[in-house]
Amino acid sequence: MQLVVARIGRAHGIKGEVTVEVRTDEPELRLAPGAVLLTEPASTGPLTIETGRVHSGRLLLRFEGVKDRSAAEALRNTILIAEVDPEVLPDEEDEYYDHQLMDLDVVTKDGVEVGRITEISHLPSQDLFIVERPDGTEVLIPFVEEIVTEIDLEEQRAVIDPPPGLIGDDSE
Repeated sequence: MQLVVARIGRAHGIKGEVTVEVRTDEPELRLAPGAVLLTEPASTGPLTIETGRVHSGRLLLRFEGVKDRSAAEALRNTILIAEVDPEVLPDEEDEYYDHQLMDLDVVTKDGVEVGRITEISHLPSQDLFIVERPDGTEVLIPFVEEIVTEIDLEEQRAVIDPPPGLIGDDSE
């Protein structure tokens, strides 16, 4: 299974380093020296991480074969993708990979069907479930403990306790 782990930003300096926007909770595992990553677009990869360091709060990576600023700048906006064993689960009990949450049925704590998770949007402040309702419309559910009270992977469902107005008039 493939997991998006970062997006390459601007070149940094003149020796081929790039800034990266980290999109994984496990950068020390997924973005470590020696890691081989697939890319989107595929024509720019695969890329092997040569070195990594944090500078002014940003992760900087250098890839094998990328030796100057021009080569680094050519990688800008490339998405980095790690190959992950789908059987491997996150270390923390309340952490989930996106593939585990996709297609879960969403129901309220009272058992009312809301819909099915079709996408997960990772925003700076929080993650959102994009849920397709039975009528085809979508509703956005913040993936926060106060609203998403239970994830039951065995039953393939997410239980929510929505505040009034989140999923429509019926949540009042």
